[in-house]
Amino acid sequence: MDERLLAFGRLLKIMDELREKCPWDKKQTLESLRPLTIEETYELADAIIDNDLKSLEGEIGDLFLHLVFYCKIGEEKGAFSVESVLHAICDKLIHRHPHIYGDIEATTEEEVKANWEKIKLNEGKTSVLQGVPSSLPAMVKASRIQEKVKGIGFEWDSKEAVWEKVKEELEEFQMEQTKNSEHMEEEFGDVLFSLVNYARFVHINPENALAKTNKKFIDRFQLMEKMIIDEQQSIQDMNLSEMDVYWEKAKKILKK
Repeated sequence: MDERLLAFGRLLKIMDELREKCPWDKKQTLESLRPLTIEETYELADAIIDNDLKSLEGEIGDLFLHLVFYCKIGEEKGAFSVESVLHAICDKLIHRHPHIYGDIEATTEEEVKANWEKIKLNEGKTSVLQGVPSSLPAMVKASRIQEKVKGIGFEWDSKEAVWEKVKEELEEFQMEQTKNSEHMEEEFGDVLFSLVNYARFVHINPENALAKTNKKFIDRFQLMEKMIIDEQQSIQDMNLSEMDVYWEKAKKILKK
């Protein structure tokens, strides 16, 4: 028997036993698991950013457990089961890949994406943006919105045109600043949206880029704090210029 099926069957058996015998597992509901699943997803995302493949293996396992848990609860409610869930996603994959399982031609990634959006509209969706989750983090959501509309041809012609839009939005934001306008937040949102758009054109994932910058800043700042403590000084008593000396030292150390 396929080792993958054996491993998955083992997980399903353990899930059945936990749901029957463990006081904590017996109490869980779809609602109680939701925040835990979100936390596990972020932990998986952290492992990817850190390129920590060992941790990633564990985080994937945690998510597998959560998905099996949802299927178990769904089965108890008579709503769905792990079998129905897996058959449904298999059917969807086959339906949405007619270039593999049918007679549609699609030889590039862009052709595949465009074909996906057409298929989704034919499935009864009234908008290409209908499938974008409302609760997505704003930067991820901006990327998904832009990718979705690109699939039906609503797209800039070149990265140069997008960069001109970025500069235009920056100028509009600057103008609102000088006017001390209540529209500053709206204009700043336009700047971010246009930068996300440009990132797509130069093949940068803006969410990953910002996550890496956040991590870089945290690493530098914490090393700066450690060096200040090691020299028996207090960061609270320092001015910005004094802190900046240690910041530059930390920056050079971490670059090595």
